[in-house]
This record gives sequence, structure tokens and C-alpha cells, in this order.
Amino acid sequence: MDLPNINPALLETPTLDKLAPVGNFDHPPRILMLYGSLRERSFSRFLTEEAARILEHFGAEVKIFDPTELPMAGSVPEDHPKVQELRALSLWSEGQVWCSPERHGAITAVMKNQIDWIPLEQGALRPSQGRTLAVMQVCGGSQSFNVVNTLRLLGRWMRMFTIPNQSSVPMAYKEFDDAGRMRPSGYYERVVDVMEELYKMTLLLRGRTDYLTDRYSERNERSVKAINRQLGKI
Repeated sequence: MDLPNINPALLETPTLDKLAPVGNFDHPPRILMLYGSLRERSFSRFLTEEAARILEHFGAEVKIFDPTELPMAGSVPEDHPKVQELRALSLWSEGQVWCSPERHGAITAVMKNQIDWIPLEQGALRPSQGRTLAVMQVCGGSQSFNVVNTLRLLGRWMRMFTIPNQSSVPMAYKEFDDAGRMRPSGYYERVVDVMEELYKMTLLLRGRTDYLTDRYSERNERSVKAINRQLGKI
């Protein structure tokens, strides 16, 4: 095959052997959960907490980030405690769950602000790349998929592996009791399906994400930079 634009030294053929997991994974899968509302009776938080219980039942270690007091992106230095907390949790995680209410046909500012504070790159680290992602939304009225579609777009931009399944809960005020627990329904069963799929995909991908996200273009860029550094020393 004639591929004159490719550096053959930087393009290995993928094989199953190279997909063998690397590292020690005796710990439970680590899942970070974000929700998009600051209300005291927040249905996106209720749904997130319900999903967390399912993940913990499977054996995951779950941490839910509280967006209260997280400043607007760009309004404070990056060393703000809440920003550092969020970024540390993203680096810690192997999978994430994003859940937002729908407001004016889109995700809330609270949800977007959390994602905006997570950088694509943090020095040599990438706090979101290679993580699995599940997306959910709650609706005040009829069922919609505007939020989960937007969250999928953001997950792709953040270089995450977004699972195919998703949850959208219409008329959320009917689906939770006074204690904030979700009532039995097909919508609840869908949440179980989504968390089950996320857990399985996280188990499948961890230890393999470095290889899966190793890109020819980036290898080529690093090679060119290394050559330029050597030339600069001459």
C-alpha cells in the first residue's frame, strides 16, 4: 500500500496483544458524578444520587462533586479550592456521569461551568481523556433529548468514551418521592441499564485507554518537535 504522507516508523498496526491491560487494577472502578442544579430539591442531584447507589451496588467507588461555590470559569485563578477539587476528582476518575436539567432547551450554566473548568490538558496530564462517560437529564415537562445530545457533544470534545445508552426522565417532579428517592418505573429501570453499561465499559477500558488514545498525529507532532530540539542544539 502506497502511503507517501505517512511516516511508517510512527504507524504501528493495532493488534489484540497491544490491547492487554497495563497497570494494577485491584481497586474498584472510580466514578465521578456531576449534576447541574443548585436547588435544595434538585431532581438532577436526586437522579445522580440514585445512579450512585446502583454503581456502588456493583462495587464502584463513587464521588459526587458539589457545584455549590464553584466560581464561574475564568472569574478566579485556577488555584481556587473548588476548581482544584474538581480537577483532582476528574484525574482520579476512570469513568464519569453527567446529569443536567434542561433549561431553555439546553444544559444549565451550573453544568457547563463544571465542564468548562476541566481542561483538555493540565501539564502532561489530561483530566478527561480516556474516561468512560454516561449522560442523563431530567425534564420539567415532556421527555426531551436536548441535554443528553449536548452532553454527548461535550464528552466527545473532552475525548471521553461516551456509552451508547442514556437516561432522560420527563416530568421529574412525579418520579421522586418526598425523600428524593426515585419511584419504580421504566425510567428507573433505564437508569439501572445505563449504570450497568457504564460499569461494564469502565471495567473493559481501564488499563487500555493510553493505547486507545495514542494517536498517529500526536506521535508525529512529538517526533517533529524532538527533531527541532536537536537541530536547535547544533
